Amino acid sequence: MTKFNLKNISVILIFSSYLLSCEDDSKNNELIPEIKFNTKFNYGSVTDIEGNQYKTIQIGEQIWMAENLRTSTYNDGTPIQLIAKNSEWMNTEQTEEGAYCWYDNNINTYSNVYGALYNFYTVETNKLCPVGWHVPSKNEWEILYNYLDSSEISSKLKESDTSHWISPNEGATNESGFTALPGGYRYGYFDGHFGNLGNHAAWWSDSSHTRTNAWSFQLNNHPEFIGFWVADIKENGFSVRCLKD
Repeated sequence: MTKFNLKNISVILIFSSYLLSCEDDSKNNELIPEIKFNTKFNYGSVTDIEGNQYKTIQIGEQIWMAENLRTSTYNDGTPIQLIAKNSEWMNTEQTEEGAYCWYDNNINTYSNVYGALYNFYTVETNKLCPVGWHVPSKNEWEILYNYLDSSEISSKLKESDTSHWISPNEGATNESGFTALPGGYRYGYFDGHFGNLGNHAAWWSDSSHTRTNAWSFQLNNHPEFIGFWVADIKENGFSVRCLKD
């Protein structure tokens, strides 16, 4: 079985440089198409504390959400801080407080399909996912990667066609049922702006890399980027997929 090579730190640096050079290719349609799940699967479901319902999928021995998390409340009933202003979003570096937002601060357009974007401080509370679920560790993401065991891992995870992924999204089949969506992200540096909706997907793990950085798993619409681990600053706003305990 081919194992995911994490030794070449230069790959991380090259990929991070690529992200910084990307223009924002956001799809500006106000009417976002519905998520295209793989119809050959019988999806399960889980409901969060707010009543949001998510499809779930078993991949190997793991059961994953097949949609991005969109709760604005921790599982103990505490509201998560909503931050719209760029300056306040970047200031979480100083406060280390959990926060979330909607892409472009537009809940009506983006929330149902792409979910919310969370900084890593929400993950560190261990209260972000529904009870009985958790933000997966770096090792648990690797289990998913190695179970699918292919250089085509990106294609197996991503929603097929270009309803949400900007072309080329070459070879995407979603044969795992994971239905990866390009929810973009929010920078925790520069000016706190949003970027790469339709072009890029990034999900937090629950695993810190250093005091200021944590591991995330990321996919891109270009086939040459087949899936990478990136140690990003904790103030970034990324998507979250929960894993059943």
